[in-house]
Amino acid sequence: MKLTAIAKKNEVKHEWYVIDATDQPMGRLSSVVAKMLRGKHKPSFTPNVDTGDNIIIINADKVRLTGGRKLAQLVHYWHTGFPGGIKEITAERELAGKNPERLVTRSVKRMMPKESPLSRKQFSKLHVYAGSEHPHGAQKPKEFDISSIIAKK
Repeated sequence: MKLTAIAKKNEVKHEWYVIDATDQPMGRLSSVVAKMLRGKHKPSFTPNVDTGDNIIIINADKVRLTGGRKLAQLVHYWHTGFPGGIKEITAERELAGKNPERLVTRSVKRMMPKESPLSRKQFSKLHVYAGSEHPHGAQKPKEFDISSIIAKK
């Protein structure tokens, strides 16, 4: 009889990876990152245990949106809570603004499972930076070549 191995919280080893988002399609990048945050790329994946890795995305301001007019048509809406407080921002303005990393962060968050304590813990291991510098050098992150995975699709 073959038994399935179930990961335990204290046995899981979380790695650190750096992904360069320069000229990568945002949707495909986000789906790969969401899988890595959950730990689905590991053979020891267990749905109720955080088996995912820490992911650092650099150059988020250089991410590519495929499709003809997606920069202008992709609009994010939110409400301030006040009457008439609906706000909107296009992807083009968001990439050119102060926080271009929000576009990638929001895309990854929406590819994660529904809001739960485990999902929030997994999502907190995502670190997105607009430039090529990041403050996580002490963790000795490994370079992760995402273009080979994206090219297969």
